[in-house]
Amino acid sequence: MRGSGPADVFVDSNVLYSRTLLDWLGLLYVEPLVEPPFAVYWSDDVMVEVMHHLRKNNPTWPGGQIARFRERLESTFEVGRVRDYAIDGTYSGPDPDDAHVHAAATACRADYLLTCNVKHFDTKADDLVYEVIAPDQFFLLVDDVAPALVAAVVGRQIDYWMSRASEIDLGAQLERAGCPAFAQRIRAHLRRRAM
Repeated sequence: MRGSGPADVFVDSNVLYSRTLLDWLGLLYVEPLVEPPFAVYWSDDVMVEVMHHLRKNNPTWPGGQIARFRERLESTFEVGRVRDYAIDGTYSGPDPDDAHVHAAATACRADYLLTCNVKHFDTKADDLVYEVIAPDQFFLLVDDVAPALVAAVVGRQIDYWMSRASEIDLGAQLERAGCPAFAQRIRAHLRRRAM
């Protein structure tokens, strides 16, 4: 992460929709033992996209289940809601539906725009206030500056899956979510825990 203090990270809907990416982001953000080196920002437009895809892919879920998902998201990242931004024509990427993401990230003066769709944003534009970053690279940065935080979350993930009498391969889960390099880091954390 760059600069002093926590980095401001605006999160795109595709990251919040992914169970694996959301679990890691949320657990890193709320870990009580280590201060996270980042603050999370989101907008209502991003939340609407998440809810749309959640309902579309789970048409039989009861309304309460959908509502609880949104409420947990909002309460976890409560202070990062970005409400006021203008879609002003400065978005220069290939997908006009992402103009609101650019506008909100610009409005909150994000250091990073965390998205699975890096190619949808003009990463060469000189006037961007944020750096576009994919989840794999973002989680590597977090591990670089706060390895104790990542190690604590690895422990929480193990406790969670053990309490469900489930075996889980955290590395494979991350690889499926598009984070192969971070998966290798997690395997290294797991090896250190086993020693």
